[in-house]
Amino acid sequence: MFQQALAANGLVAILRGLRPGEAAAVGHELYRVGIRIIEVPLNSPQPLDSIGILRDALPEDCLIGAGTVLSPLQVDQVRAAGGQLIVMPHCDRQVLGAAKAAGLFFIPGVATPSEAFAALAEGADALKLFPAEQIGPAAIKAWRAVLPTSTALLPVGGITPDNMASYLQAGASGFGLGSALYSPGLDAAEAGRRAQAFIQARDAFQG
Repeated sequence: MFQQALAANGLVAILRGLRPGEAAAVGHELYRVGIRIIEVPLNSPQPLDSIGILRDALPEDCLIGAGTVLSPLQVDQVRAAGGQLIVMPHCDRQVLGAAKAAGLFFIPGVATPSEAFAALAEGADALKLFPAEQIGPAAIKAWRAVLPTSTALLPVGGITPDNMASYLQAGASGFGLGSALYSPGLDAAEAGRRAQAFIQARDAFQG
């Protein structure tokens, strides 16, 4: 399911600061324009409630998960809330093992080739290249020369519709979209418009 959802356009919506009362409307609008993976960071207000609301509100082909997951306990909490995906800012083997044991998809954060290979050895479904501003397209191109060709590389941090092309040209598989897509209090319609801009930029690159 993860690969199918990622194949839609390679974009993961990171809804940091989302509140439960906003979740259904924002989720429906993002789904309408084409987003198929949505992440609610756990440092958002009542994130587990928002995850449950999104899972109940959206079709099954939309993958719902949590970001900023830092402990095995949080993995269990996300699963209990209906989450299907664990996203981390780091590469912690205990958290990775908990996600795998729970049967959840997981995307660890990596910033070096050593971390990337360690995450893949644990069965990571994709790699979150974080922070993308630090890693940059040149490093992604170098990583592509040594990582398995099937590895999904998702830069996160500072991604905008205007700079996506350089990362895609270097070998990025998709992106995690943060504040340029959503910020606390943003209305659903504006979130949808921003998502469309990212999708259009991705489509323009693919020709």
